[in-house]
Amino acid sequence: QVQLVESGGGLVQAGGSLRLSCAASRRTTSTSVVAWFRQAPGKEREFVTSITWSGSVLYYADSVKGRFTMSTDNARSTVYLQLNSLKPEDTAVYYCAAGSRQSTDPLVYSYWGQGTQVTVSS
Repeated sequence: QVQLVESGGGLVQAGGSLRLSCAASRRTTSTSVVAWFRQAPGKEREFVTSITWSGSVLYYADSVKGRFTMSTDNARSTVYLQLNSLKPEDTAVYYCAAGSRQSTDPLVYSYWGQGTQVTVSS
């Protein structure tokens, strides 16, 4: 079993920044890809970005391109999501997920963290 633990959410003003972290208890072939999703109240879970632990493949949703950056620290089995130029519409619970392949479909990912709240005030 793999556990994912997110941290780093909070309340920030529009235009501000946050850095989210996701620590994995271990890395296996079934968790070779790590993704971030987000879910706002009353909305479906939305793909944000994904990366392989090698960092060689990286995808971003159009809504966050140029503002969010995902990176890995293999030594710590941790991935980071840097959120810059935040907007009120970025307000959501952000979830870290791990799976065996890249996809924007949340059903592809077998392991999920508990989520961390990001709130952006206008």
